[in-house]
Amino acid sequence: MNLLETMGNPVFNIAIFAGFVVITMFVVIRVTRGGKKKASDFYTGGAQFDGRQNGFAIAGDYLSAASFLGIVGAVALYGYDGLLYSVGFLVAWLVALLLVAEPLRNTGKYTMADVLSFRMRQKPVRLAAAISTLAVSFFYLLAQMAGAGGLVSLLLGISSVWGQNLIIALVGLLMVGYVLIGGMKGTTWVQMIKAVLLILGAGIMTIWVLAMVGFNMSELLGKAMETTAAQGSEVNLLAPMERYKDPVALVSMGIALVLGASGLPHVLMRFYTVPTAKEARRSVTWAIGLIGAFYLFTMVLGYGAAWLVGPDKIANMPGKANAAAPALAFELGGAVLMAIIAGVAFATILAVVAGLTITASASFAHDIYNSVIKDGKADPAKEVKVARWTSVTIGLIAIVGGIAANGQNIAFLVALAFAVAASANLPSILYSLYWKRFSTAGAVWSIFGGLISAVGLIIFSPAVSGNKGAMFPNVDFAWFPIDSPAIVSVPVGFFLGWLGSVLKPDGDTYADQGAEMEVRSMTGAGAEGALDH
Repeated sequence: MNLLETMGNPVFNIAIFAGFVVITMFVVIRVTRGGKKKASDFYTGGAQFDGRQNGFAIAGDYLSAASFLGIVGAVALYGYDGLLYSVGFLVAWLVALLLVAEPLRNTGKYTMADVLSFRMRQKPVRLAAAISTLAVSFFYLLAQMAGAGGLVSLLLGISSVWGQNLIIALVGLLMVGYVLIGGMKGTTWVQMIKAVLLILGAGIMTIWVLAMVGFNMSELLGKAMETTAAQGSEVNLLAPMERYKDPVALVSMGIALVLGASGLPHVLMRFYTVPTAKEARRSVTWAIGLIGAFYLFTMVLGYGAAWLVGPDKIANMPGKANAAAPALAFELGGAVLMAIIAGVAFATILAVVAGLTITASASFAHDIYNSVIKDGKADPAKEVKVARWTSVTIGLIAIVGGIAANGQNIAFLVALAFAVAASANLPSILYSLYWKRFSTAGAVWSIFGGLISAVGLIIFSPAVSGNKGAMFPNVDFAWFPIDSPAIVSVPVGFFLGWLGSVLKPDGDTYADQGAEMEVRSMTGAGAEGALDH
């Protein structure tokens, strides 16, 4: 019997999905009604959100479908090695907070390029930063769109390629709708709703699983091991290096995960939606609590899926590892809970792609159209119009790309986005904030060097060719031995940033801007107006 026929009711699942879309679209229209149509409203929601709201929105942006579906599946199949994703994503968030979040928010206005170009020649740096932002956003979008196709094929029983492609197109159109109607304000509300649903859903399932073993974690691990052994799996869920046999590959993936988050433009942009540095810090506190709790939940859910569903059943389901969380929901609460968890996963994809779209459209309109094409003199209303048209274009590109990537290696696309972010964006961000001698040439070399090396090495890695799990399994041009290029491309990004700055310094030309940036990034002076006390 087809597993799709034994798990859940497609009609009920569709009803849940439709209900979420209707409710969130109503909220988006309601919160944005009568608002001003300035650039700041579209890009940052007018910086009107308080710390708690933004904390929930950050959690909603950060916890993608890969976090929920991917990590639970990885823990269920590989145990300890799957937990490395949870640890990596959480530590990555702490790195972003400690090194990047507040100084970035104090220095910039709308986008990452605002920070990088603050004390440098505007045009080349903004162009490089915008291209890097668009590249990271595109690959992250591909992963989410392809994930939507896979998720729906599992949950709605749609196995035909045309059906899945239609769903991907629908997700793309909904995403564009949220962005066009609501801008950053509408997108933020969608992310807040989704974060509450995701953490609540994962929390209920976690307590349910723990209650079944008398809240004894040791018993849960023992039962997971028993089921795994009974289904003929030789994987030891408590032992390291079951999934990643090569220590170099493991370290490289760890570098991409831990450092990549600090360079993800759609997460960094969230810090511009609060009015003050105090609220930015408060939003961070809320986000840490929510994100930390969620990653603890994934550990319990992963081992719960290994126990109640088993690796053999998971591996044979459409979507494979990505199906572990919905399958666990079905085992716990039947078709109703599965439909709700499926709806939450779908909501997760929608919220993340909306955040990515607005980031990419802001980067093009603000950094390329306004700063490069119009020399910083574009009419704000015209700039917003360009951003809206850009979001439509990005939506269409994401639909085409998602259809092309459907059924492909989604993990590869996520890894690519993180590796590019860690290689191209992070070195230039850290140098800009903390190194006085960093120059225009250093920024451009660092961004393009990190971008080209990361993408180039992945093209020639086992993720693309040379094995049955690759994007092109029937050809072999993989001369780079590991999937993630971060162990090479991140040092390349840092080295080229240093080399460009040493060979072509321009610190004397922009000394005043450098001094202003140092004060502003550390104190917030000049980033915001005076407050009533």
